[in-house]
Amino acid sequence: ANHVRRYVGPPENVLHEFLSHLVHIDIHVVSPSDERPYYTLVTSGMSDRPMEAPPIPQAIEYAELMLCLPPDWRLGAEAFQDERYYWPIRMLIFLARYPHENNTWFGYDHTIGGEQGEAADRESLSGALLTIPSLFESEFSLLSMGPHKRIHFLAVIPLYPIEVQYSLAQGK
Repeated sequence: ANHVRRYVGPPENVLHEFLSHLVHIDIHVVSPSDERPYYTLVTSGMSDRPMEAPPIPQAIEYAELMLCLPPDWRLGAEAFQDERYYWPIRMLIFLARYPHENNTWFGYDHTIGGEQGEAADRESLSGALLTIPSLFESEFSLLSMGPHKRIHFLAVIPLYPIEVQYSLAQGK
């Protein structure tokens, strides 16, 4: 929370997960400000366990996710009854748990696909690109918790199915 407060701003709210599997995911919500005119959502809990990273230099063992939303985005219990406003929360929780459930890892410029096939809605955001949080100071992207634990913050960029297909076809 101190890292988020220092580089993003003070969280107005924390969305606590009630039922947890493998890791307990909370989402810190930083409200829009003059400096950052958008909501910023940052996970905590994903980095409680290491990801299954391969032994390569660019591999990341510990990560948290962040996502920015427009300043007029509706947040809160009432708004979350409507999938139009809840999907970013669902996506962050899904992505934060994904590497632990699937014995894999996330890194910069990884693409994660959503539903494919006939069930997929071509107009819905269903996948994500994970990248450097470029809207923030470079120091935000890495938090050192000692010599053996460095937490990388990955920005989540929601993608449409056709964007996911393109990215995967490019080998990303």
